[in-house]
Amino acid sequence: MSERTTYGRRGAGRLPAQGPVLVTGASSGLGRECALELEALGFQVLAGVRREEDGEKLLAESLHDRLRPVVVDVTDEASVRACAERVGREHGGLRGLVNNAGICVPGPLECLDADQFRRQLDVNVIGHLGVVRAHLPLLRRSQGRIVNVTSGLGKAAVPFLGAYSAAQFAKEALNDALRRELAPQGVRVCVVAPGAILTPIWGKVSEAGERALDGVPAAVAEPYRAAFRAFMAGNAQQAAASRTTPEDFARAVARALTDARPRTRYWVGADARRMGRLARLLPDPLLDRRFSGIAGPTAGPAGRRPR
Repeated sequence: MSERTTYGRRGAGRLPAQGPVLVTGASSGLGRECALELEALGFQVLAGVRREEDGEKLLAESLHDRLRPVVVDVTDEASVRACAERVGREHGGLRGLVNNAGICVPGPLECLDADQFRRQLDVNVIGHLGVVRAHLPLLRRSQGRIVNVTSGLGKAAVPFLGAYSAAQFAKEALNDALRRELAPQGVRVCVVAPGAILTPIWGKVSEAGERALDGVPAAVAEPYRAAFRAFMAGNAQQAAASRTTPEDFARAVARALTDARPRTRYWVGADARRMGRLARLLPDPLLDRRFSGIAGPTAGPAGRRPR
């Protein structure tokens, strides 16, 4: 592994990169990159992984002696509680919490069953809040920071990612509420919202979507299938062509943890920033026109209201 950035070392407007930080979803992808980057900067990183073998792989990539894997399932209250107890026992407090764990099962809302929808809410919303609640006493003790990883899809929903978008919208609301509730207690709360970044998750996400379509009658799935496959292929191409890297994401998280006056939001990538701007500036009819074509040609006279 190459030497990592020195970004985030103490300077004007920057706090020292030190103390314990918990990163959930660190087994692979953006969470893995984030854990390794924060360790290189000087933080003591508790890398949340689902399996012990994932932690062993992460340790093998570590260049320093400041990373410790922690097996934790964010949807299991006992597992999250055990994680918080370990952090408290070993460190006494928590400098930062990076809520990165997440899943995405794409597909038309008509084709996703209740379990597929519920699972995304359990991991991406309820799991995130559960991790925050369990570790708040430690964060409060250290005047620490919470960094919640969201997405531009928490500002504007697109076809075939409706369930994931619903979870991201919910996380945005939770983040706003937490930021306002915890500010008087000295705990700062930020969002890091990445756009398309090429990671191994893309193949898994596409396969999950195909399984969702295969799980319903053909008469239900077929009106969507061609458009869905084109959408997923386009997303993969966009991620592959993106100039935004996992390292960019990790640096944004580092800024959220070390900026003396942190922003409420750190966009990562031009596409994420563009999505936020569109959601803020365009009225619903124009957003509909921009995104509805993803699902196929609009039937009937455009814009005509039923009598």
